[in-house]
Amino acid sequence: PVASLLVQNGTLRVGDSIVAGSVFGKVRAMTDDRGMRVEVATPSFAVELLGLSDVPAAGDEFEVFESEKEARAVASQRSDEQRRSRLQQMMASRRVTLNSLSAQAQEGELKELNLILKADVQGSVEAILGSLKQLPQNEVQVRVLLTAAGEISETDVDLAAASGAVIIGFSTTMSPSARQAAEREGVDVREYDIIYKLLDDIQGAMEGLLEPELVEEELGEVEVRAVFPVGRGAVAGCYVRSGKAIRNCNLRVRRDGQVIYEGILDSLKRMKEDAREVNTGFECGIADLFD
Repeated sequence: PVASLLVQNGTLRVGDSIVAGSVFGKVRAMTDDRGMRVEVATPSFAVELLGLSDVPAAGDEFEVFESEKEARAVASQRSDEQRRSRLQQMMASRRVTLNSLSAQAQEGELKELNLILKADVQGSVEAILGSLKQLPQNEVQVRVLLTAAGEISETDVDLAAASGAVIIGFSTTMSPSARQAAEREGVDVREYDIIYKLLDDIQGAMEGLLEPELVEEELGEVEVRAVFPVGRGAVAGCYVRSGKAIRNCNLRVRRDGQVIYEGILDSLKRMKEDAREVNTGFECGIADLFD
């Protein structure tokens, strides 16, 4: 293959071993922009060369290595990284979760629900299997691909990723490597300690009625610097340390690491005026934090 390269720094010579992106090779011949053969290319010099294993992608940068063996190893590593990245993107686009399956069921598109079941003991496995068989399966069939007692492993995650299954764990643990693999490959792992909650979620997914998971996101951190009595209540004089304080959001008040109040931030003031939000580095007043 013929590749067009622009030397940005250093010197490129015939016989050099190079890597461009994930393509490697030894420079066998070079020609300049007039089609004349050259032995050396210096900075800002554009050349066409022969000797690469493939044509690199437009925009790939190239490097010169001391040996072809070293160049081959670097190219191989980059190729593996690109392959893993493509696989992760593919897995992410095909990610299967209990909630996405529930949405499919609601649209009438779900015909089969693949599960992998792990539990603390074999008795729990058998009890759950027996309960799953009792669920109505007129529209959606439940397929349990694997059952076993013990910890959720990386092998379980690999199987779930390959088969589009959801992993169900009951009163069991999950190895750190399996948790990392699940995050990397987009596998939904549901962990339960109460069997009826497990069954409710499975049936809800089958019927398209599963409620979406609520994910708590921290919006900001506020420091209470003074408390002022106002009528029968109190107003906390606060300083926004990070993020922002937003009216009508949920809030928690902690003292010495313990939660002493939870509620809705329904009164937020800035310089005695009502405010919708207050950003980092500003003071604000929050009413009704305390009885």
